[in-house]
Amino acid sequence: MRNSLRRLLGAARVFWLAGLLVLGAPAMAAGLDALSSGDTAAGLKEALTRGAEAAVGQLGQKDGFLGNKRVRIPLPEPLQSAEKAMRAFGMKKQAEELVETMNRAAEMAVVEARPILVNAVKSMSFDDARGILTGGDDAATQYFKRTTSNDITARFLPIVKQATAKVGLAGQYNQYAGQASKLGLIDKKNADLDSYVTNKAMDGLFLMIADQEKAIRKDPVGTGSAMIKKVFGALK
Repeated sequence: MRNSLRRLLGAARVFWLAGLLVLGAPAMAAGLDALSSGDTAAGLKEALTRGAEAAVGQLGQKDGFLGNKRVRIPLPEPLQSAEKAMRAFGMKKQAEELVETMNRAAEMAVVEARPILVNAVKSMSFDDARGILTGGDDAATQYFKRTTSNDITARFLPIVKQATAKVGLAGQYNQYAGQASKLGLIDKKNADLDSYVTNKAMDGLFLMIADQEKAIRKDPVGTGSAMIKKVFGALK
């Protein structure tokens, strides 16, 4: 009799927990469904615009790249051994100049991303917005990558080229790297210095955007925006 009662209580507990899980998912969906499409779009667009502008603001200033270990652009691997040799032979200043040039180029270029990112937010469809809201912690970042990478590359590359040309770095590197790439000694994507710096600058930008996105999702109240709180709070 006691064993039967235990089994009955155990089964009841399982069904009760399952019921909570089943009811929890619709509750989240209901929270979003309770919002108007206008509120959903407005809240998300405000959050994304804030996040993108904050990321650009952090990186597009002096030492935005150079002073941040997470996004600081090192010399491509083929040049890192040369950098060590330069330092060993008392050419520390020249070696540092190479690294500084690349990072300063990225700091200048990243400012050009702001209007592209903002335009991507403005042109976002409602389906895009709903997908970002219900997606993972980096759903918005992935949306930006998908919709802006080509345009950002086109804006960044000329600025980077102009900066590296001033120190004669790109020509020397590309001549060496081009030959090494043909021999399979260097990855093709690193065979052009300007492309390397451009890609690294974009990687840093999207990393910082991802940080902003996670922060907003975690604490929408902390943004101080009633609309962001309303929309992202519905996901809680």
